[in-house]
Amino acid sequence: MLLNRAKLLASPAANTVFTTVLTRGPVARPDISRITGLSSAAVTKAAKPMIEAGYLEELPQAARTVEGAGRPAHPLAVCADREFFVGVKVTTDELIGVVTGLKADVRAAHRTPLDGRGVEQVVQSIALLVGELTAAFSAHTHHVGVSVSGDVDREGGRVRYSPFLGWRDVPLAELLGEATGLAVTIENDVKALTVAEQWFGDGAGTESFALVTVGAGIGCGLVVGGRLVAGGYGVAGEIGHVPVAAGDGPACHCGGRGCVEAIASEEAIVARARAAADDPALDMPGAIDLAHDGHEAVRAVFAEAGQAIGLGLAAMVNLVGPERVVVSGEGLAAYDLFEEQIRAAFAAQAFGAAARCPLVVRPLPWEEWARGAAAVGIQSLFAA
Repeated sequence: MLLNRAKLLASPAANTVFTTVLTRGPVARPDISRITGLSSAAVTKAAKPMIEAGYLEELPQAARTVEGAGRPAHPLAVCADREFFVGVKVTTDELIGVVTGLKADVRAAHRTPLDGRGVEQVVQSIALLVGELTAAFSAHTHHVGVSVSGDVDREGGRVRYSPFLGWRDVPLAELLGEATGLAVTIENDVKALTVAEQWFGDGAGTESFALVTVGAGIGCGLVVGGRLVAGGYGVAGEIGHVPVAAGDGPACHCGGRGCVEAIASEEAIVARARAAADDPALDMPGAIDLAHDGHEAVRAVFAEAGQAIGLGLAAMVNLVGPERVVVSGEGLAAYDLFEEQIRAAFAAQAFGAAARCPLVVRPLPWEEWARGAAAVGIQSLFAA
């Protein structure tokens, strides 16, 4: 089956037609031609075997949506149930898993705690979770996508460095493939979430956009020219490690100083809030409560975090020029405490018309991150 699918999508035209229908469908053949630049004959030739194999279907006739008069057309749509994909988001203390169809529509979801962060233990836990999730979908499930924080070599299937898990140079795709018997794709968690937003969310239809996450770290995924940007070393978009403070700024786990993450990550905020409140037991919810109650020193900690994030956003927008920026992450629980500073610092530092780039704030639950991992699996099989 996988071989047949590979043959179906072997040509660039077939890949282009399928991904266009996947991300924009239902869509008629004339519209596919307009969007992709392919001739009508090329679109028909590419679509026919995918219809016969059950990956695409023709819907009832509908009026043409391209400009000008024309005969009714049969829109093409993806058969979402043709295959299923597992997505797993790995956090420091929990696994979040989902099963999706071909359109990244979640069919089942489950969470399970992690009792430890050792590689073998995590691999076994993921394998068990995958088994539970695929019980009702196993006949049509062949791929699992896994998202992990840190420096991930997607092509090589390795986690090069994950500071929150304490991992270095872990061949995760190979280990999980042996444990599950499925094809495995791994990706940085923010980049995986960006793929889902690019194909199925706020980034759909744009040529360039950015997703920024605020929480345990400060992450960023970039899409330029319709493609996720990894860069020559796989770490493009790491605005969390853009220096925004002077040389004597706080030390960052990356080895640098004054990074956005060293000022605005949850760990950094909590550490500085504890010092400001003279309370070594203070946690993030407690810091948020103190700030909401008017504790000026703690409020200043959040304000400085917001300024750092805004400066990092401005640097990224000045360099890349996305059409929009989506801001998400678990750190949005405190967004009201630093929104003003984020937007003010961004507006002050963004160059010229770049200041008009909209910042779209969108909270996303962990299941959406797991869906992103599944989307990476879908992309790895069908994207050109």
